[in-house]
Amino acid sequence: MDEHEHAAGGDEHGATVASLRAAILITLLIFGVEVAGGYVSGSLSLVSDAVHMLGDLFALLLSLAAVVLARQLPTSARTYGFHRAEVLAAFVNGLVLIAVTAGILYSAVGRFRSPTAIEAPIMLVVAAVGLVANLVVIARLRGHGGLGIRSALLHVASDALSSVAVVGAGVVILFTGLTVVDPVLSVLIGLLVLASAVRLLRETTAILLQFTPPGLDLEAVIGAMEETDGVDAVHDVHVWALSSDLYVLDGHVVTGAAEMREVEAIKTAIKNRLRRMGIAHVTLEFEAIPCEGCVIENPDLDAPLATPPQSK
Repeated sequence: MDEHEHAAGGDEHGATVASLRAAILITLLIFGVEVAGGYVSGSLSLVSDAVHMLGDLFALLLSLAAVVLARQLPTSARTYGFHRAEVLAAFVNGLVLIAVTAGILYSAVGRFRSPTAIEAPIMLVVAAVGLVANLVVIARLRGHGGLGIRSALLHVASDALSSVAVVGAGVVILFTGLTVVDPVLSVLIGLLVLASAVRLLRETTAILLQFTPPGLDLEAVIGAMEETDGVDAVHDVHVWALSSDLYVLDGHVVTGAAEMREVEAIKTAIKNRLRRMGIAHVTLEFEAIPCEGCVIENPDLDAPLATPPQSK
């Protein structure tokens, strides 16, 4: 990486950190406003929205920590550095969302049993302020990549939708007095949070368990490797995501190339092909014949096939 690229990367990282810090400050202030407004107005949906915003705050804090940690250089004890920090942060965010959902649904059931009076004007004004704050945070975070940022943005976007719903509920209660709208809306917010949590946990779990990244065809990857000039076969190919935007591959390549110069040319060609498929970190082991005891992966089958014995 030249100085210009390094400077550009540093500028982008600085902008991401600045956006996250601003988003955290805005979210913290509006969380306090919504808690106070919910208490004064008696609106459970407003309190639910505040709790949702607390999830946003936690997500933003974890995302900021992940972005900062990801810049730490690898060490002898942590050879990959902290690339997985954003994934772990997103996973914890998902668990927090589930806990938030449980609290919202529990409170909503209580409201159905014991309805309470609601100060609709206060509820409406506070919800509108929360919506504006969410839109400002979304504007600050858009354009920044990474799973941690996207998970935080998912939190804020879902909270913005719930704020729209709370504004609508405030209007309905103001003109009709139907306070049952409040716990009903709380349930809907809870289900929205739950859907976000499940989607986030599914994505992060796939990374943590080193599944093949979604959208990456393993058969196509192996085919691209085998189509490279000088390659006789490939086996033991594994592809996984180290982080949301860094794919890793290791595998064995069987070749009849006799000279190191030829092997290096084959390796370069394979890496160029894989880089075009989005796989940036590639480790290859070259062999004249398939290694004894290795496993040949067949992507069409659930179980690996044993390497056939070599003829003497």
